[in-house]
Amino acid sequence: MIRYILRRLLLLPLVVLGVTFLLFLLTQRLSPEMRASLYIKDPRQMGAMEEVIRKYGLRDNVFKQYGRWLGQTIKGDLGYSHSANMPVAQAIKEYLPATIQLACATIVLVLFFGIWLGTLSAVKKDRWQDVAVRLFSVGGFSLPIFVLGLLLLMVFYGKLGWFAPGGYSVMTDITIHGPGFHHYTGFLLIDALLNGNMRVFLDVLRHLFLPAVTLCIGSFALMVRVMRSSMLEELNKDYVRTARAKGLPETAVIYRHGGKNAVIPVITLASIQFIRLLGGTVIVETIFDYPGIGRFGVTAAQQLDIAGIMGFSLMVAVLFVLGNLLCDILYTAVDPRIKLSE
Repeated sequence: MIRYILRRLLLLPLVVLGVTFLLFLLTQRLSPEMRASLYIKDPRQMGAMEEVIRKYGLRDNVFKQYGRWLGQTIKGDLGYSHSANMPVAQAIKEYLPATIQLACATIVLVLFFGIWLGTLSAVKKDRWQDVAVRLFSVGGFSLPIFVLGLLLLMVFYGKLGWFAPGGYSVMTDITIHGPGFHHYTGFLLIDALLNGNMRVFLDVLRHLFLPAVTLCIGSFALMVRVMRSSMLEELNKDYVRTARAKGLPETAVIYRHGGKNAVIPVITLASIQFIRLLGGTVIVETIFDYPGIGRFGVTAAQQLDIAGIMGFSLMVAVLFVLGNLLCDILYTAVDPRIKLSE
């Protein structure tokens, strides 16, 4: 397995090079003058545009420009993001933890409801429970996520006032940036617990709830359908019939025998969804004004922040490769019969 993991990790630089070079080619569609204007903060400096172009080599060929960017990136310098008013590396460090919190909360909900309802639908095949679950999953899958997010925001924030958009309240913002609050991990939920501040913990959780539920409803429908199909296939196999013939309790047959094998394709789907969530849930983060990496990425794109776009793409490419590797490793943990080819 170690050789397999090392071989997959060796592919990481190739994937990163391919993704970033293609994106760099797209940015070259902008004229040198347009790219030089990103470095000019004062309109009175527009007369010095040619000097800026020469300074940053914006008229050089694409391979030379990409080589310079790659050399800076290897040194840890991802450039300066004018859309976030900070270095790109610092922006990723600041925004990514919020997205990881949202992704973890969402995937826990998706796995719980997807596996539970998918199993229920398979066990109660063609009964009213099966019909209800399928209708709910199809409805959740068909409803556009921005419509669902706006509906939840209108009801639970506009009408009931139970939850709020954003990452946290003004009081929490004052607290976490005060001298008495220590940022141990960068994850506010964990740091709030480590600081013993339950008010901050509950406030962050309150702001996290609606985005997580929105993503869950939009994602778990497919999980239910996959789990249902996989469970139906497993329940019709000989080893399940043998377990029932031995007189084992039905719950043991379903969860200990059939469920363990039926969950394998769910792992693939869950890992892909989790990677997508880590890459930034742009629509949901925008609707709920959530301070995550997705909102940073879309803001960088809107403002033609090339350094921000390249840094965001680099992060997504790395997460995608590592996430798929983790998915393959999880296979062996769930089903020992699966061996990774070395």
